[in-house]
Amino acid sequence: MKTFLKVLLIAAVLVVAIKLSPVILFGALIGLVAAAVLGAVGISLVVALAAVLIAFAIALSPIWIPVLVILGLISLFKKDRNVAPPVATA
Repeated sequence: MKTFLKVLLIAAVLVVAIKLSPVILFGALIGLVAAAVLGAVGISLVVALAAVLIAFAIALSPIWIPVLVILGLISLFKKDRNVAPPVATA
């Protein structure tokens, strides 16, 4: 008798799920549209942030390009005192 009640309960749940499937489908479609809109907004915000960062890099290039050149020249000609000389082996 217990198995019969379980089968009857599963059948009732199945009937309710079939009757509510259009509502569930509509909710899923609304969720997909909302996700697409939020994704498009997020992508546009990332693109806008990248544009601002590129604009800052271009605007500040008269400052950081000479600084990078000077630091590169210093690191090129600086002697590192901590490195041991290579040992020749026969």
